[in-house]
Amino acid sequence: MEFKEAKNKFVQTWGALGSQWGINKTMAQIHALLMIAPEPLSMEDVMEELQISRGNASMNLRALMDWGIVYKEFKQGERKEFFIAEKDLDELAVKIAQERSKREIKPALKVLKEVSSAVKENKTDEAKHFTEQTTKLYDFVLKADNMLEKATEFKDNWLGKLVMKIMK
Repeated sequence: MEFKEAKNKFVQTWGALGSQWGINKTMAQIHALLMIAPEPLSMEDVMEELQISRGNASMNLRALMDWGIVYKEFKQGERKEFFIAEKDLDELAVKIAQERSKREIKPALKVLKEVSSAVKENKTDEAKHFTEQTTKLYDFVLKADNMLEKATEFKDNWLGKLVMKIMK
């Protein structure tokens, strides 16, 4: 397989996977392109490589920066803005997990808490069952979110660093 074909296959596959972790295909393709680029790329480079509009590139680069996985990098003497992706895969995983928690898990917890306490005055069997199940679900999702938070904090403490060093 030629380099250009392999690169295109990676970018396309990463783009298809993007919807699995809560982003659109183009956003994931831009991320893939920046992740494998040896040097920062300009918006024009991204537009040309992916054959997308300036507005699409701009909007998705901004979203990737909001996620904390793409950064602007300035080159002396250049008027263009350049972009680079987070290259540390451990850090990338942490940032994605934190962002997904913020965007998906926290709102779900809020709704579960609200609905599980909303019908407590209703004494029917159906309402009691609803309250029990939504409370159990809230507790489960809360534990999962807490575990996710602990896992993302884990690499920042001395024990986590030791474990990560041993794993490499």
